Amino acid sequence: MSVQERKQRERAERERLIVATARELAEQQGWDAVTTRRLAERIEYSQPVLYSHFRGKREIIGAVALQGAGEMAVAVRAATAAATGPRERVAALAHAYLDFAAANPAAYDALFQLDGGLAYAQEDTPEPLKDAFAALQETLGEVAGDGVGPGLFTETFWACLHGLATLTRAGRLPPEHTKARVDLLVDRLAVH
Repeated sequence: MSVQERKQRERAERERLIVATARELAEQQGWDAVTTRRLAERIEYSQPVLYSHFRGKREIIGAVALQGAGEMAVAVRAATAAATGPRERVAALAHAYLDFAAANPAAYDALFQLDGGLAYAQEDTPEPLKDAFAALQETLGEVAGDGVGPGLFTETFWACLHGLATLTRAGRLPPEHTKARVDLLVDRLAVH
């Protein structure tokens, strides 16, 4: 291995460490606790080293968002692959999405609540974000119904899931009724 290859590998490992540490800190204490100073202390590198990887917290949030998008896509595809029939796949998708949001609040916030400097629904949208949307659309496109494009239907269904995830996490919707809400959503929107 050349010196340059070793340096590239070390740089990639430092970057993974920064992202993992930021996410861990955000999961434990919220995103307000994530500062470049605290990250530098936790990873035992100087702030200039941290800034050599990311220009600031916004880019770190973006990196966590991209990581979370990949994880969400995997979770949704795994859940829908195990289900039979369109209604069951949509219900599995909804539960996988809500489970991901509940289990990964820092990544979910990075994806959908915070400014990570990422472009959504544009030509220059990063591939992990496109893939997460595609993971939803693969199943939801099956039930979009006549006269409704799969993209529009996916956006609308996703917005409903986001509302359920956000309101439940904020304590505004009791979590014990999640299954009933998902059943209602699936039965009313995914009727095709």
